Amino acid sequence: MTAPTFSMHVSVEQARALFAGLLPAPPVTALALRDALGWTLGADLPALVSHPSATESALDGVACREADTLGAASAPVSLRVVGESRAGAPFVGEVRAGECVRIYTGAPLPAGTDAICPVEQLREEGNVVRLLRPARPGDVRPEGGDFHAGETVMAAGLRLTPARLALAAALGHAQVPVRHWRVALLSTGDEVVEPGQPLLPGQVYDSNRVGLAALLREAGCEVLDLGHAPDSPAALRERLNAAGGADLLLTSGGVSMGRYDFMRDLLLEEGEVAFWKVRMRPGGPALCGRWGGLPVFGLPGNPVSSLVVFQVIVRPVLTGEALPTRQVTAATPFASLPDKTAFWRGVLTGDEVREYPRQGSGVLRSLSDADALVIVPEGQSVAAGERVDVALL
Repeated sequence: MTAPTFSMHVSVEQARALFAGLLPAPPVTALALRDALGWTLGADLPALVSHPSATESALDGVACREADTLGAASAPVSLRVVGESRAGAPFVGEVRAGECVRIYTGAPLPAGTDAICPVEQLREEGNVVRLLRPARPGDVRPEGGDFHAGETVMAAGLRLTPARLALAAALGHAQVPVRHWRVALLSTGDEVVEPGQPLLPGQVYDSNRVGLAALLREAGCEVLDLGHAPDSPAALRERLNAAGGADLLLTSGGVSMGRYDFMRDLLLEEGEVAFWKVRMRPGGPALCGRWGGLPVFGLPGNPVSSLVVFQVIVRPVLTGEALPTRQVTAATPFASLPDKTAFWRGVLTGDEVREYPRQGSGVLRSLSDADALVIVPEGQSVAAGERVDVALL
């Protein structure tokens, strides 16, 4: 029997690397800030302006010369008020010795001043204020203290969170360059029925396509929904050929060892396979290759397997971000598998995680009820009380 020309039973790390090697350089396009949440920044983003754009006050009070206020350490000091400075309406002119300007948070510091005395340390008497303590230069925000014009502030590859979108706006950008993955999504199987339709014995609703579409959008991808294909080589071939224009085809179902796993057969016989089967549970039968030059990742049909493989292998490659993990204490034991990395579902309580009671790959509610995937490396069981890595769901 001829040995396969592709990799079999690869590790999770090998699967990520082989999958990444199939993908082209991600296309980059510009998106308005309001539409860019969850996308991945496609190029370095420089500051178009400095922030703050001028030296400004960090609080409400009066702006003055620090040297004029040093005597307030032993007795109140009086200064004459000559105007005010507020955000959007700075004081025009220069403050001289013995003078001060009322100032408000975010307002530019007037020329001739170098310190602020907060309003809580003032007593006003008409156009004169009495300072109860010396003014402090530390209450001033220096021009460019956050970032300077021309400085690269955000690096390509960052996932655009709400805070990062706010930062992009502060940098002066109305649009941002993003990695623009266009992912065609297809579910397979005679038993799969669109939600809302009557369900016959032995059929299941198409939960995979719903969950995967949401995960893709959350990862900043454009989803091209190819719908559902029955267990027919001809129907599958037609849907695969309809994925033109996508950067990646993501399928669920038809990749295991059964007689009707036609997705596997088509890629093996008419396409190209990079790897088949990953040493992980759930999700072992995953398949990755090309169809007519288009990268294809075939996820298992079991809903837990499908969603977990996406989170563990597919998402990190598409976003460029490693699977985020943290260490907690195991409140219950977690079993090892001799030749697979286990991703058991767990429930977090504070700094502890306990095993979710039902770990079957068809128990979709486990991904809803659980908080984390507990990562148990090949052959390494985890006893109660030991520290263990978890990926948050």
